[in-house]
Amino acid sequence: MTEIRFSGFGGQGIIRCGLITGKALSLYDNKHATMTQSFGPEARGSACSSQLVVSDDRVLYPYISIPEILISMSQEAYEIYEPELSEDGILIIDKDLVKMNPARGKIKTYSVPSTRFAEELGNRITANLVMLGFFSSVTSVVSADAMKKALPGLVPGRFLDLNIKAFDKGYDYGKEILAKEKKSKTPTQKGKK
Repeated sequence: MTEIRFSGFGGQGIIRCGLITGKALSLYDNKHATMTQSFGPEARGSACSSQLVVSDDRVLYPYISIPEILISMSQEAYEIYEPELSEDGILIIDKDLVKMNPARGKIKTYSVPSTRFAEELGNRITANLVMLGFFSSVTSVVSADAMKKALPGLVPGRFLDLNIKAFDKGYDYGKEILAKEKKSKTPTQKGKK
C-alpha cells in the first residue's frame, strides 16, 4: 500500500491531480485507489490537498495516516504537510514556488520547475500536469500510459493536447534527473574521478 498527498493552493488543479492519478491507477494500471480531498475556507489561494491510498488489493481504509509521497506546489502547503511525510518518504516540490527547510530523516527530495515549464508551454494552468508527469517518472507508482489515458474527461477537451505535452515535459525531465542520479552513483574507473 502507498499513501500519496498532492498539495498546493486552490486553483492549481491539486484535486484534479488526485482524480487523474486515481482514475489512471484504478482503470488502467489494475490497482485499487481511494481519494479524499481537503482545502481551506477560501477555495482559491489557500492550501489544499488531495490524498490517495493505492494498493494491489482492496483498500479497506480510505484515509492516509503517514504519506510516503508528498507533492507540494506551494510554500504554505509544504509547511503544513511536510511534517506528516514519512521519515523515509519522497518529497516532490515545485522548484520555483517552494523553499525547503533542511531535510529530515531519510526523505528523498526531487524538485521540478513545473510552473516555469508550464509557462514555457504557453499556459501556466498546466503546471499540475507537468508535476504529474514528473511524479510518474520519479516514483513509478503509476505508468505514463495510464495517466495519459485518464486525461479525457478530467481535462477540458480543447486543452487535451496541451495537457499531454505538459505531462510529457515533466515525465522527460524526471527521466533526465533519474539518469543523472544513476550516473553519479556509478563507481568511477580506478584512478579516475
